[in-house]
Amino acid sequence: MPATAKASQVHDGAMSATIIEGTAVARESRARTAARVRDFVALHGAAPALATVLVGGDPASEIYVRNKRAAAAGAGFADFHRHLDSAATQAEVEGLLDELAADDRVAGILLQLPLPPGLDRSALIDRVPPGKDVDGLTTLSQGQLARGTAGLRPCTPSGIIELLDVYGVPIEGASAVVVGKSELVGHPAAELLLRRGATVTIAHSRTHDLAAVTSRADIVVAAAGMPGLITAAHIKPGAAVIDVGIHRTPAGLVGDVRFDEVALVAGFLTPVPGGVGPMTIATLLSNTILAADLEAARRGQHL
Repeated sequence: MPATAKASQVHDGAMSATIIEGTAVARESRARTAARVRDFVALHGAAPALATVLVGGDPASEIYVRNKRAAAAGAGFADFHRHLDSAATQAEVEGLLDELAADDRVAGILLQLPLPPGLDRSALIDRVPPGKDVDGLTTLSQGQLARGTAGLRPCTPSGIIELLDVYGVPIEGASAVVVGKSELVGHPAAELLLRRGATVTIAHSRTHDLAAVTSRADIVVAAAGMPGLITAAHIKPGAAVIDVGIHRTPAGLVGDVRFDEVALVAGFLTPVPGGVGPMTIATLLSNTILAADLEAARRGQHL
């Protein structure tokens, strides 16, 4: 267990779960990425670029993109940000993505979601070449994940696996339940756990007797997008609980897990905020330098 781990005290002196400090793990990951970027610049003479594409003016998306750009700049990446207004057509967004795909300076392309109504989300995602798909969301990238072949993996699910590894949570042979079936988190998280030797069940908010399913699991990943869905009754004593949800409420940010009560039962638990969220950006950065290194190697082989 890393030095960042801690066992928190809760009401009445009871000992809670070990809190998985995603912020600290992400900080270490970003430092490693920054070192790799410095090595890349020393070898190739220029920093690889992360291209972020924002379409429209969704306030949350603007914050997310600003945070990603700041983290990328802090790690030494060049910043290739593009912002189109909400009236942008499918052809205009496609043209921009094609332009970035053809730019040798761009190591990774991130198309911020959600997109304004009227745009074909799937078609635009698939416009990103797999070698620059640092979000791991294209059809080809998801196929590579399903086949177990080399490729860039989705950021949040990859961050989940890293947190489990850093905190020494056994995956091989474990029973894991992923609550959520989205293509962004649920399915790829289940696939990554399966690839690591876990026995995986995908459940969701409409699963009959959800507590009966999750309470048998050694690892529970809560990614249903429903605040407070997972209670202490859903958790096996000592289980590792990864909360992917993040919801703004009058009381502040909360997750899919009722933190205070689950902390009395779980062995490991991620907080909201400060758990999975920071790992998503850290993995985006590590994917970007990986993409840059792979492309540089490919070009070297074809000189």
